[in-house]
Amino acid sequence: MQKLNLPEYSFEVKNKEKDPYIFDPARKKYVRLTPEEWVRQNFMRYLCQEKGYPLSRMAVEKRLKSPLGLVRRADIVVYDRRTRPDIIVECKAPSVAVTQETMDQVVRYNGVLGARILCLTNGLRHVYALPYPEGKGFVYLRELPDYRDDAAE
Repeated sequence: MQKLNLPEYSFEVKNKEKDPYIFDPARKKYVRLTPEEWVRQNFMRYLCQEKGYPLSRMAVEKRLKSPLGLVRRADIVVYDRRTRPDIIVECKAPSVAVTQETMDQVVRYNGVLGARILCLTNGLRHVYALPYPEGKGFVYLRELPDYRDDAAE
């Protein structure tokens, strides 16, 4: 798979029916290794190993239902200790550009979730943003903050 703009990690990969599968520790199963899945697995590992976010607070392919009844899936949702969505991550394949259109997708998902931080990555470029209340824009961050135990809240 393509080298990403993330640290290099090792993964459990096996072939099944001529296709590669990668072990997803969040879902506790092997999933088909697509370019988007490669980004998702690497970014999850980055969240855990570099930023300190516990895997136990992550949901992968989180099912969302919009007010219009549309069902979508958020790639990664990180929850705080009170099980409120803290970070929503949308992963794209490296060949998919990070654009306003792809950012709009994260914003729509966040309309359902209400996360504190929005993240969009294609593995090569990462965008981190704090949404202003009432959809009035963003404060962009240079990097994702490290995990902090919010037990003092």
